[in-house]
Amino acid sequence: MKKNLVVSVLLLALTNVACAQDVKSPQPVMQKITGLKMPESVVQAKDGKIYVSEINGFGKDGDGQITVIEHGKASIFATGLDDPKGLAIIGQYLYVADNKRVLKIDLAGAKQGRIEVFAAATAFPEMPLFLNDLEADIAGNLYVSDSGDLKGVGGAIYRINAQGQVALVINGKQDARILAPNGLLMDDSGEVLMEVDFVSGVLYSYNMKTKVLNDVAEGFGGGDGLVHHANGSMFVSDWKNGKVFSVNLAGEVKEIKAGYQAAADIALTKDEKTLMVPDMKAGELDFISLQ
Repeated sequence: MKKNLVVSVLLLALTNVACAQDVKSPQPVMQKITGLKMPESVVQAKDGKIYVSEINGFGKDGDGQITVIEHGKASIFATGLDDPKGLAIIGQYLYVADNKRVLKIDLAGAKQGRIEVFAAATAFPEMPLFLNDLEADIAGNLYVSDSGDLKGVGGAIYRINAQGQVALVINGKQDARILAPNGLLMDDSGEVLMEVDFVSGVLYSYNMKTKVLNDVAEGFGGGDGLVHHANGSMFVSDWKNGKVFSVNLAGEVKEIKAGYQAAADIALTKDEKTLMVPDMKAGELDFISLQ
């Protein structure tokens, strides 16, 4: 199958997921947020609140935090994390890839802000080195990338079920192209997982049923964030070169914005009119209008 046909099939499948999402966005989110402490990932909840993971001192345990942005104002939501990176929301819970563990934070009710360890480091088949991005499937499973040593050794992707049990999906021992997997994206079948690699800058699709890994597109430098839009396009961020790209149904890659110091784990607002870009080194959360 030709590469552009593979991309078209995958993006059409991803479009089905996007169209099924709640796209209400009750608050404007167009103003850049500054003064953040190494923001790595961002996600918007159905109520319009935006959550940002802040690493703060890299490699320093306990000084990481989650900030919530509501009506353009930022406030601290949860503290005491290590190096929080990828974020995902399932139901009323925010999941956080926090260095070598995955945390679960209640977003509502009397337990709002309460942090639990959802999957400890010891729950993984091998001790994780650098847990990075998170993605959920339609069944409520989480997928987390381990970027290894960020140089091409120790990379892996894991699945975590609702009970916090961890299983290996694929690693560098099974396929040498798995160097430092970062951004993840699941299609609506729950069988095809896309990932962009931080070392090679290549975007892959992995069919978990057939165990086939396909190259989809390349040239993303330090590939970081990966999201899809209801119109069929995908967006990829390049941390190393400070850029954001789009990939259309034909598999064509286009640079849409440059000039970031370190474009990290991107996300769309719920109405899909805006792309949110954490600029880690600048300490900012930027917003790119897609209208």
